[in-house]
Amino acid sequence: METLKYQTEINASAEKVWDVLWNENTYSKWTHFFSPDSNMVTDWEVGGKTYFTDSSKKNGMVSTIERIEEPKHLVFKHLGEITDGVEDVTSDKVKAWNGSLEGYYLEENNGKTILKVEVDSNDEFKDMFDNGFKKGLEIIKELSEKK
Repeated sequence: METLKYQTEINASAEKVWDVLWNENTYSKWTHFFSPDSNMVTDWEVGGKTYFTDSSKKNGMVSTIERIEEPKHLVFKHLGEITDGVEDVTSDKVKAWNGSLEGYYLEENNGKTILKVEVDSNDEFKDMFDNGFKKGLEIIKELSEKK
């Protein structure tokens, strides 16, 4: 597994960028490149449950929050997938990537924020992450600088 890294500088405070990342009104706008109408439902608890799903809420990923310090960082640990509403955290398919991390790091300096994203990936998902994060970071930047 390889750790992919993405980064952008945004002319906005870390609080504004954090809000764009995780607000339910903007989340699906920047994650659209991974899955149209994607949703995130979380209890915001370390060790709790976080679900990343499609619009049906029956397919996606089940994860947990590994670390969180608003608005500085949020790290998810991916546990498995959801298919037709059924969670799978034990199949061989899932074991190939469960435990992988996806982290968002915000560093603010003089009203500008550097947003860094790191995600563990197998080769089969590299192109999807490259496309999704490169385009998604552009949307995050645009929305953050507008607010």
